[in-house]
Amino acid sequence: MSPAAADQSADPAAELAVLAAEIAAHAARYYRDDAPTISDAEYDALVRRNAELEAAHPDLVRGDSPSIRVGSAPATGFGKVVHSRPMLSLDNAFADAEVVEFVARVRRFLRIGEDNPIILTAEPKIDGLSVSLMYRDGVLVTAATRGDGTTGEDVTRNVATVADVPQSLPPGAPAVIDVRGEIYMAKADFVALNAAQTCAGGRTFANPRNAAAGSLRQLDVAVTRARPLRFLAHGWGEISDLPAESQAGVMAVLAEWGFPVSDRLTRCSTIDEALAAYRGIETDRAALPFDIDGVVYKVDRLDLQARLGEVARSPRWALAHKFPAERATTLLLAIDIQVGRTGQLTPVARLEPVGVGGVIVTNATLHNEDEIARKDVRIGDTVELQRAGDVIPQILGPILDGSVRGEPYVFPHVCPACGSLAVREAGEVARRCTGGLICPAQRIERLRHFVGRRAFDIEGLGAERIELFVGEGMIVTPADIFRLGDHREALVARRGFEAVSVDKLLAAIADRRTMTLDRFLFALGIRHVGEIVARDLARTFVTYVAFSERVEAALAVQATAAEPDDERARARSAAALAAVFAVGGVGPEIAASITDFFAEAHNRAVVDDLRREVTVADFAIATRQSQVTGKTVVFTGTLETMSRDEARAQAERLGARVAASVSARTDLVVAGPGAGSKAVKAAALGIEVIDEPAWCAIVAAA
Repeated sequence: MSPAAADQSADPAAELAVLAAEIAAHAARYYRDDAPTISDAEYDALVRRNAELEAAHPDLVRGDSPSIRVGSAPATGFGKVVHSRPMLSLDNAFADAEVVEFVARVRRFLRIGEDNPIILTAEPKIDGLSVSLMYRDGVLVTAATRGDGTTGEDVTRNVATVADVPQSLPPGAPAVIDVRGEIYMAKADFVALNAAQTCAGGRTFANPRNAAAGSLRQLDVAVTRARPLRFLAHGWGEISDLPAESQAGVMAVLAEWGFPVSDRLTRCSTIDEALAAYRGIETDRAALPFDIDGVVYKVDRLDLQARLGEVARSPRWALAHKFPAERATTLLLAIDIQVGRTGQLTPVARLEPVGVGGVIVTNATLHNEDEIARKDVRIGDTVELQRAGDVIPQILGPILDGSVRGEPYVFPHVCPACGSLAVREAGEVARRCTGGLICPAQRIERLRHFVGRRAFDIEGLGAERIELFVGEGMIVTPADIFRLGDHREALVARRGFEAVSVDKLLAAIADRRTMTLDRFLFALGIRHVGEIVARDLARTFVTYVAFSERVEAALAVQATAAEPDDERARARSAAALAAVFAVGGVGPEIAASITDFFAEAHNRAVVDDLRREVTVADFAIATRQSQVTGKTVVFTGTLETMSRDEARAQAERLGARVAASVSARTDLVVAGPGAGSKAVKAAALGIEVIDEPAWCAIVAAA
């Protein structure tokens, strides 16, 4: 998108805020956690969009803008090292025209005419972990990761185990020199490491970069020493005495001192020569021993580099020319369905192993059932896939050569993990398992929800303990929580568990053996049944028996409906179910979700088992007559004298229903500072809007 197009953004300030947060989160996953969740190309697109908006609106550049930040904050666990000179990032180019513009920009800045050549160096852009090696008086004193560009992690002891890194420099080296480069893992070593990890039952790595980063950033140096890490130098930071007057000259000296330097580094007198170097490296990319994702150009003369200087996050004298996404063809062997922690069914293609950019690919994402149908990929097809730095590559489509194909793929309508019905709600692309509490793929997340503060609120039963007890088979369903006392002796005998803490946990569990209907329904984790809906249901039915009778009526209606894979018939059925419940706030979508949950026999069995362990108390809320009794109230903006929970409780004591959004059924909106779209919508609908003092007056008058 051009700056002109960017200027048309409806709210550029808001979009810049979203981009800053999103890019920072992805940078943290890549630089700090070594666990990227989007491709390099997708990340670069976000950065480019941010740059376009800032170019069009320079007055809106934020203090946390990605354009003035590099990398991510260093992870905890290592000491911190402040770089003597910032470790900058590089601007990216994706087309030849952008390289041409880069050179033109250099000429304009330096006021150098076309008759004077701008000599560039070109070298492969290795995909590794950036490090800084500081030498003083010829001895390596510190090694640090890039971190956020200003401060990195102290990995000196770990880097000392990498054979490629000289521990000392020869006589004549500068008194101070900060050599910069990449720690990487060769592709062959990566394959061997993953094979060894698999045999040992350990964690395998997604790609060589993640393997190198994870291996270097080990608190146990012995682990790093056992990993086949290598180093490649590509520049320097602080230096007390330059040994040459050009980029290529200094790199040659670094090679003489024992630093590995790319043998593909070349000097280019023209743009055509630079682009030819790019094409040559791209052609040989798969044959290189390490992963690369582009070519880096640098102005060769160091005096020109000094004049050009840098912007906030990148030098003006360097550019990374990225490769396009790599593609390959292979055979689609199978389509597996993975069930996520929220019940979403995701199809994953199992492929005949194929090398793409030096990485052996055995699986790829198919996203969802609509994508499979749109691309018409079938088991047995030869397919084209693309990898652009993705952790899991994507399939572009089948190669149709006239050969006989298999049957079209039929997406499963039952969960492969538990056998429950998998449904797709209107307007959604994902199909989800309705197994809920019984589905092993969702178990931990569901149990964490069950014990959460707004559900059963069991103190001392946090995420780590849930995972531990599930892993050891002590907890499978929520009812098992209330049977943990049967394992008391085993728990006390465990390392890290004291009798006092175990008894405290069991007492906290016992304290929750009686739970009100609204919290009980919310704790079940039924899709779309949040706190407000659970409270609406509880207020309407009061007792669990009355609620379950209405569920049985809904199940009878559903049983007479069309097959669940008929989406239009399902929508009509959902409307009928909403009429059965007849509860304000429970529309067709929520009614269908509740009915689907209880339609599964194993969900009913889990709930029945739970009810044998706990007592579901009738819903009762002391109300007093007020001017909002029987009305629907929405709170928006910041409340200054009370929390949102307290305001909700006040409204319910006054006999009002609290809703999360404004609609034609809303009677009153209480708007504090910062109220936005809800207040605007209320005004447009002619709904009364009052401030917090006015609300307090209503409460006081009741």
